[in-house]
Amino acid sequence: MTTMTDPGTRVTGGVDTHRDVHVVAALDERGGRLGVEAFAADAAGYRKSLRWLRSFGTVERVGVEGTGTYGAGLARYLAGQGVAVIEVTCPNRQRRRSHGKSDPVDALSAARAAQGGEATAEPKTRTGNVEAIRALRVAARRPRPATTP
Repeated sequence: MTTMTDPGTRVTGGVDTHRDVHVVAALDERGGRLGVEAFAADAAGYRKSLRWLRSFGTVERVGVEGTGTYGAGLARYLAGQGVAVIEVTCPNRQRRRSHGKSDPVDALSAARAAQGGEATAEPKTRTGNVEAIRALRVAARRPRPATTP
């Protein structure tokens, strides 16, 4: 029998991200729900959420919504901790309207997409050439003070 802290359990996480709070879901290797919990969307919340996921076993991967926006900080933190991060697209909006918005359901969907291979995209690291060019373009667009002759 597997316990909550059995290191043999392979865990997949899923995260529904928001500005202030991230909702995190955990699945075992068979897709069984281990739990759903909300954490602050800040450095302390990132640490707590990873600690919570690891309390179930070995974290194999985490599907994160919005890795370029609200989930960017969490995605960078998890990657820095050696966790495989998978970018998950937001659930189908039409289906969400008919069933209602539910953060726990969205977090579970993100975990299932990451676990089942439906989501396979790696999040942007924002450290490559494209990011360097973006930074230069932003700097070039900044207003410059007028110079006097």
